Parts: sequence; structure tokens; C-alpha cells
Amino acid sequence: MSAISIQQMADRVAALMEDKLRARGTGLAAKLHARGGALPRKVYVAAADLAKAAEMAQQPKLLLQIDHESLARNYDICIHHLSGLKPRSGWLDGTLAVAASIAMSLLLVALLVIALLRWRGLI
Repeated sequence: MSAISIQQMADRVAALMEDKLRARGTGLAAKLHARGGALPRKVYVAAADLAKAAEMAQQPKLLLQIDHESLARNYDICIHHLSGLKPRSGWLDGTLAVAASIAMSLLLVALLVIALLRWRGLI
């Protein structure tokens, strides 16, 4: 495995973290520092190993020390977990959903009160 393919793996995991977890920073290590706590321990360790391997791949002598089987396993763990996540919706989307639910409930209660008053002959 070449240094370029290892860097591409790290970039792919970093891009997924940015899309799914809205992680900030440049590179996988920075994104792990920013949003690594949102990942399960096993995925965090795999992503940290992948980030370390991406840094090691920049040096030709250290590239020879990388275990490619564990690197591929760690990459699969990260991709499998991150691709299964839904993108984070912002707080505004959640607030609008709650407000719409409350408005619908109030409308239903108002219609029931009007129907009850009509049935009693008060309107």
C-alpha cells in the first residue's frame, strides 16, 4: 500500500466525519480532536490509528513499519460506522419540528372545543 492510498483512506474518513458529525479542522487528526467524543471507543481507536498511519506514511522509512492488514481493518471499521450515520440536523430543524408539533396539537384542541360548544348549542 502506498503513502497516497493511505492518505486517501484518511481523507475519506475525515470527509465522512465532516459530513455526518460536522467535525471541524483540517485532516483526520484535527477532526478526531474536535468530534472524536461522538464516536464509540472502538471506532475512535481505529480512526486514531488511521490518522497515525497517515502521518507515518509521509516518511519513507516509517511507511515500511505500517501494518497494512490492521490499517485496512481500521479503515473498514470507520467507514462501516460513519456511513451508517445520518447527517446531523441542526438545532433549528429540531426546534421547528417541536414547534410544528405544538401548533398542530393546539389546532386540534381548538377544533375540539369549537365542536363541543356547537354540540351544546352555545355557538
